[in-house]
Amino acid sequence: MTYRISLLALALLGAVAPPARAQAAAEYYGTLEPFASEAVYFVVTDRFVNGDPGNDHRDQGGAHRTFDIPLPAPPGESDNIGYLGGDFKGVVDNAGYLRGLGFGAVWITPIVDNPDQAFTGGKPISWGSNLSDRGKTGYHGYWGVNFYKLDEHLPSPGLDFAGFTQAMHAQRLKVVLDIVGNHGSPAYTMPKRQPMFGQVFDRDGKLVADHQNLPPAKLDPAHNPLHAFYNTGGGLAELSDFNERNPAVMEYLVGAYSQWLGQGADAFRIDTIGWMPDSFWHEFVRRIRAQRPGMFMFGEAFDYDARKIAGHSWARNAGVSVLDFPLKQALSTVFGHARGGFEQLQAPLYLERGPYANPYELMTFYDNHDMARLDASDAGFIDAHNWLFTARGIPVIYYGSETGFMRGRAEHAGNRNYFGQTRVDAAPQSPIFAPLQRIALLRQRTPALQRGLQLNLRLSGDVAVFYRVFQHAGSTQTALVLLNKSDAPTMLDVRRYLQPGTWRDGFDGSAVEVADGLRAEVPAHGVRVFLSDAPIVRSDLRARLDWLMAAKDGVEPSQ
Repeated sequence: MTYRISLLALALLGAVAPPARAQAAAEYYGTLEPFASEAVYFVVTDRFVNGDPGNDHRDQGGAHRTFDIPLPAPPGESDNIGYLGGDFKGVVDNAGYLRGLGFGAVWITPIVDNPDQAFTGGKPISWGSNLSDRGKTGYHGYWGVNFYKLDEHLPSPGLDFAGFTQAMHAQRLKVVLDIVGNHGSPAYTMPKRQPMFGQVFDRDGKLVADHQNLPPAKLDPAHNPLHAFYNTGGGLAELSDFNERNPAVMEYLVGAYSQWLGQGADAFRIDTIGWMPDSFWHEFVRRIRAQRPGMFMFGEAFDYDARKIAGHSWARNAGVSVLDFPLKQALSTVFGHARGGFEQLQAPLYLERGPYANPYELMTFYDNHDMARLDASDAGFIDAHNWLFTARGIPVIYYGSETGFMRGRAEHAGNRNYFGQTRVDAAPQSPIFAPLQRIALLRQRTPALQRGLQLNLRLSGDVAVFYRVFQHAGSTQTALVLLNKSDAPTMLDVRRYLQPGTWRDGFDGSAVEVADGLRAEVPAHGVRVFLSDAPIVRSDLRARLDWLMAAKDGVEPSQ
């Protein structure tokens, strides 16, 4: 490590305002959302760790068995469309691993009851196909048939959902529950009707909706009450598409998810939020937050156009955060094998007058279960994590990414393969693991990296330099972030907006006395973070932060 700190330059005095005690302390922050302090580890629960083989139900389904259904694959590859045993116990058993890795929340896939057979309708699944479901099971949880009932593959004796959340909370981990409001299970195209598919049951097990293996256009909600739950057009794949105009649908979903909320869910991830109108989600969110004021939720609107997904964040619509798909698209280019320059991340940050209600509350990620995993080298993963855990937003990491698990693989090509305890135990040996842990733990203890305004100094080529500034309610912290994703160390000089005084290295705590500049070497594929707890007094910095503070809130489109 190399520092070169110059002597105090008299010229700097003109850029420094009077002492902080002589003026009102300005408020600078990206967000005050409490959930922003967390980083999220996302698991497809069935594919993480099989903690309890007793709930595998390996004989379930008969001729349409549900456990361990390998998909024909090219040599050396694998994929599976059956259950593989992951459960609540597998997550709880590794809660310490996740907390120690630097995460404060775990997002799990839906927990509601799914059909007990493999689906016989739909399009045939081939290697790498998507929206194809023939022969597939509900291992992922998104094919709900009873939203009040826990799927039998998840709990163990003494570990139902309430027990699961209690165990996670005891390990200081929040639980993000994935919820679905748009659809239930696959509902038609079966050669012969199968039990549960296209059906919905209430909390008492009573049948309240049945697609009866009919295509949507042949449903008759006006004369058949069991059809009234569903729409008669549109929809995703062959899934039963819920009728958002039917008040019974709202009552059913609010009732079901209130039940799980009462059993300890801390936040909701809303699946396919864009497939239902804003008015539906506005009312749903209002009713959930009436029970849990301020509850954090984020939606999945799978679109790379920020202006199309940002509407969900506005209070007049759902009023929730969203997964940041536009930034994800840029992250794949910058940290994947293309190794694009950091300048490609400037625009999708939307730090000034963007389309989102607040860009600092977006969920940032580079891949997930519905797309190809990040196709990058080990160094590319390290660089991506250094960015995600220092830049604006709430980072989400897909299970196994701490080792580059199944990198580049899409759905039905290994994206959701089983991770398992053996891989968890071996994960610290991966070159990706320790750098991720290092930066994640730094974010965990650094409010400026969680909530601070982001002021970019340089996003260019292999180098990124920016401040994160948090000054609120008497607390002040500024983080200066230096990122280098090149293959060689680089020496960086920072002078612009830099306040003189005592800074400290964010990792080792060593003091750095700054006068008119800071010069530091950043290792290859490395990150340096310098922290200051001094109030913001430099006049040009204050002016720029005042502008960013005013501009961070987006411009709401006219109604």
